[in-house]
Amino acid sequence: MIRLKNEKEIDGIRKSCHALADLFREVIPKVEPGMSTKDIDDLVVKFIKKIGGKPAWYQEDFPGAACISVNNEVIHGIPSKHRIVHDGDLVSLDIGIDLDGYISDSTHTVMLGNVKPAYKKLVQATRESLVAGIEACKAGNRIKDIANAVNDVAFGKYGYGVVYEYCGHGVGLDVHEDPSVPNVWTGGANPRIQAGMVLAIEPMINLGTADVVTAEDGWTVLTADNSWSCHEEHTVAVFKDHTEILTDCPGLPDWA
Repeated sequence: MIRLKNEKEIDGIRKSCHALADLFREVIPKVEPGMSTKDIDDLVVKFIKKIGGKPAWYQEDFPGAACISVNNEVIHGIPSKHRIVHDGDLVSLDIGIDLDGYISDSTHTVMLGNVKPAYKKLVQATRESLVAGIEACKAGNRIKDIANAVNDVAFGKYGYGVVYEYCGHGVGLDVHEDPSVPNVWTGGANPRIQAGMVLAIEPMINLGTADVVTAEDGWTVLTADNSWSCHEEHTVAVFKDHTEILTDCPGLPDWA
């Protein structure tokens, strides 16, 4: 069931999303080669506790406050003291905050140090596809329009693999709500986008094949061909005459 949010609920979700944008602005500049992904997760926990929130992923029994996925890891990377990030890595930070019962969800991929041009291009393409998906997310359109917009950029323009086994979703009062928001249209439910919807739009784009596999830990999703991947995500709220990017994060460094 799709839950249309009222003005009070959207305001609460907006506050959570603005707090998440503040988190990214504080944490991303501190991510450096030689850190463990557990070190990064500790920074996320510290910030969320400071503002009186809770890590949203704890509701899903995920073993971390942030999904931290590196290079060929697509999503759901588990923070670990043994997973060290290095110069040239792509480090995806997928974070949600539960602030007074309102959930935010956003992802940024950090280009750490001297990233190869091919991987910078992948990040640029993923960000472009996110922008296209958000532009298609407006009242009167359908969920299919978001998927087609993302795919037209990531695959149509760049020829990259667009992950189809995982997708965006409704968000705000729970971590995962209806509807599903795919990045590749393969059929199925195609509801009309309505005012009051709050959606997490999140392209997951692979340099190689679109196929993915799940690691033995039961969480981490990797590219099937070991190619590198990029993940970008915003939470947006739909109104009758516009769509607001609730997790908009101006002020991030260019390399973020």
